[in-house]
Amino acid sequence: MADEARLRDLTPAVLGILVRRGADFAGAEDAVQDALVEAVRRWPDDPPRDPKAWLVAVAWHKFLDAARAEASRRRREVLVELEPPPGPGREVDDTLQLYFLCAHPSLTPASAVALTLRAVGGLTTRQIARAYLVPEATMAQRISRAKRTVSGVRFGRPGDLGTVLRVLYLVFNEGYSGDVDLAGEAIRLTRRLAAGTRDEEVAGLLALMLLHHARRPARTGPDGRLVPLAEQDRSRWDTGLITEGVAVLQAALARDRLGEFQAQAAVAALHADARTAEETDWVQIVEWYDELVRLTGSPVARLNRAVAVGEADGPRAGLAALAELDPTLPRYPAVAAYLHERDGDPVAAARLYAEAARSAPSLPERDHLTRQAARLNTRLRG
Repeated sequence: MADEARLRDLTPAVLGILVRRGADFAGAEDAVQDALVEAVRRWPDDPPRDPKAWLVAVAWHKFLDAARAEASRRRREVLVELEPPPGPGREVDDTLQLYFLCAHPSLTPASAVALTLRAVGGLTTRQIARAYLVPEATMAQRISRAKRTVSGVRFGRPGDLGTVLRVLYLVFNEGYSGDVDLAGEAIRLTRRLAAGTRDEEVAGLLALMLLHHARRPARTGPDGRLVPLAEQDRSRWDTGLITEGVAVLQAALARDRLGEFQAQAAVAALHADARTAEETDWVQIVEWYDELVRLTGSPVARLNRAVAVGEADGPRAGLAALAELDPTLPRYPAVAAYLHERDGDPVAAARLYAEAARSAPSLPERDHLTRQAARLNTRLRG
């Protein structure tokens, strides 16, 4: 079987070449997917000397064949065939433009994520559907609509890098399900983006992903239960990813152009630097959350800051910071429960844990909060 990782790495370059030759995005993307299928079928017995050139040639022919089949595209086909393909000296990396296309502002976040995974990540529709636990037909329709939306957008137009980073972060936060590790895929795509730009926020996002991903082995117990950060076995953290993440972050911070992903990564780095939960430098973490709030005004950042204040200055201070926020914020009851328990009020904490469990965004988190409420209620009855 052809090397799947190698095919994924080649996908954006091949797609970019077809689009630059004049193919519309939707037609080019379909042709590239067809070429990938051919590669999986033929390469094990007859591997090409130049895999990228092979994919370009096969995808280009498939695009032209499809164009010939549609009378309405005959004029476009003639124009495309008359334009000579770029020679070997015109090697252009179109990956960044593909990121911009897939994160087009007219797309919904869900569509942008799906199109990024398909066009830049090289995943099949079936793999993406399995990862998101939706029927393949549903995902195919979502991707098809997204491709039609961006088909009229030309290469060369400036894109919004911030939107691209938010899409990649959405991919990362989906975690993993089925046969596709979306967190790992997001890191791979962000590495590729970082290789093509020296933007500090791209580096910040990569560092943030690496530092969070380093803790993944310790996030769940043998029974699948969620393990809070303070209770994790830190010997299971991936020190290689932590070292790389810190180095990437330090290089970005040294350029003195702070952004929100760098600030988030700095918080993650401080957690990673603590050998035990008790050694965590909460004072510095509060300072980084202050920077993050200044940069974004994000209510989520303010909520996380309240937790950090509660650790640095005591639960009463944390509750005071929490009181300034909207109680309808996601995870507000969970934070309130934690701080009330730390402040010696198990009755309020048990009630708030139960409330938080009812609105938890995932099954593992709901189960964890339910157990916390049950633990306190058992203690109160005893």
